[in-house]
Amino acid sequence: MSELLLWLTVAVLSASPFSELRGGIPTGIALGLDPVMVFVVALIFNALVFLPVYYGLEYTYGYFSTRWDWVRRLVEGIRDRRKDVIERYGLLGIVLFVAIPLPITGAWTGTLLAWLFIRDVRRAWPAVAVGVLIAGIIVMAITLLGANVLG
Repeated sequence: MSELLLWLTVAVLSASPFSELRGGIPTGIALGLDPVMVFVVALIFNALVFLPVYYGLEYTYGYFSTRWDWVRRLVEGIRDRRKDVIERYGLLGIVLFVAIPLPITGAWTGTLLAWLFIRDVRRAWPAVAVGVLIAGIIVMAITLLGANVLG
């Protein structure tokens, strides 16, 4: 396999909603790539997911909420019902949610939550990015620890 294809694999897995960092980092390490560069590439591609997802949600909501009133009512109802949770945890809640490397948590879902509840891209993106950084450190530590124990 060419080295470019190996790096592309890390990038795609890290940006994928199904694997994110939990797939990109261990795969890159297992493929024998430089661990520091694997970490950097995985972080960049996972954090950059925020922009197309956030603005995609914004565009899609804007389009459908003007055509179907039930879409607007549904989204606004979710926002109203969960307002107390967001007021309690705010950006820290987004950071912690993204930082925990478990299924369903991560940049994709964190971006959805930020779009639903934070509504300020200048505050939401750094929160998701910090969560991605923390998750990356956790996944990298577990991966390297596992590689040392097994290898």
